[in-house]
Amino acid sequence: MAKVLVISAHRLNRSPSQRYRYEQYISFLEQNGFEFTFSPILSERSDKIFYSKGNFILKAAIVFNSLCKRIKDGMRCNNFDIVFIQREALFIGSIFFEKRAYKSKAKVVFDFDDSIWLMDTSPGNKKWEWLKNPDKTKENVQHAHLVIAGNDYLANFAKQFNPTTIIIPTTVDTDTYKPKPELRNKEIITIGWSGSLSTLKHFEMAIPVLKKLKEKYGTKIAFKYIGDSDYKNEALNIIETKWDPKTEVDELNSFDIGIMPLPDNEWTKGKCGLKGLTYMACGIPTVMSSVGVNKDIISHNENGYLASNDEEWINYLSMLIESAELRTKMGAAGRETVIKNYSVEANKDKYLQAFKGLLNK
Repeated sequence: MAKVLVISAHRLNRSPSQRYRYEQYISFLEQNGFEFTFSPILSERSDKIFYSKGNFILKAAIVFNSLCKRIKDGMRCNNFDIVFIQREALFIGSIFFEKRAYKSKAKVVFDFDDSIWLMDTSPGNKKWEWLKNPDKTKENVQHAHLVIAGNDYLANFAKQFNPTTIIIPTTVDTDTYKPKPELRNKEIITIGWSGSLSTLKHFEMAIPVLKKLKEKYGTKIAFKYIGDSDYKNEALNIIETKWDPKTEVDELNSFDIGIMPLPDNEWTKGKCGLKGLTYMACGIPTVMSSVGVNKDIISHNENGYLASNDEEWINYLSMLIESAELRTKMGAAGRETVIKNYSVEANKDKYLQAFKGLLNK
C-alpha cells in the first residue's frame, strides 16, 4: 500500500478547490493501492476565525500553529511515498515545507486550479496581504516531481518552470450532480448563480443585465443566489439561499438557466469553470463569459452560450427565457459535455496513472 500525505488549507469537504480536484478521487485511489493521511491547516473553528474580519491575535495564533504543524509534517515526509500539496502548504510566503518535502524520499505532487501566482486575498484578510508571497508559486512548481494543473493556461505557466506538468481538469461527479427538472417552477423562469463571497463581485457584474431582463419580462422571471453570505438586492428581489452540501444539488436544480459572468483578466483566465460545470451537469442551460477555459467548455450555440458584452448576455438569456425547447436542448447537450470531458468517471484514471507513474520513477 503506497502512502500519501495530503497537504491542504482546509478539512475534507470544505473547499471547492479541494472537493472538485482530488477529494472526489480518494476512494477510487484507495481501492487501487493508495493510503491517505490528511493534514489541513484550518479546523472548523479556526476556519470561521480566519475568514472573518478582525481577530488579529487569534489569526496570528492560527498562523503560528500552522507553522508548527508544517514543521512536524516536514519531519515525517520520509514516511510517505507521495506528498500531495494542493495550492500551498502555508498561507504566508514561506516555502520551507515544499523544499523540505522535495528533499525527502517522497515524490512531491503540486496541484493548483487558479492563477495563484497573482495576489487575490479574501475580503476578511486584506490587511494580511503583506504576509503573502504569490510569487512563491514558481518555486513550488520547481520543487515538485509532478505538477497537476487545472487547465491549459495554468499548465503553460507551470511548464516554464517544470516540464513535468500534466492537465487534469476540475471535475464534477455526474452521479451526484444530475438533472431534477421536477424541482423547477413551471410558471416562472429562474436565472441562478452559485458562488462564494470571494466571487460575489463577479455575480454583481451581471446586475445591469438582470435589471434590463426584469424590465423586459417582469414577473415571468426570478433570480436566485446560492452562496455563503447574506446578499440582498431589492430592485431584483433576489432569492438568497445559503450554500449547504446536503441541499446544493436540489437548489441548483431550481435554476432554469445558470450564469457565470467573469471579467477578462489574468486571474480569471486561470479559473477552471467549476460553476458552469455544476450547472451543466444538472442539465441547466448555461451562459458564461467568453473568458479562459469557458471557451473550451462551451461550444457556442451547441451546448451553451458565450457572452462578451451586455448586449450578448441579454440576447442569449432572452432566447433561453422564451423557449423551453431550447432550454431542454442546451441543458442536455451541456450535461453530455460534462460526462464526456469533465466528470470524475472520465478523469479518474488520469490520477491513478499519474500516481503510479511517480512510484515507478
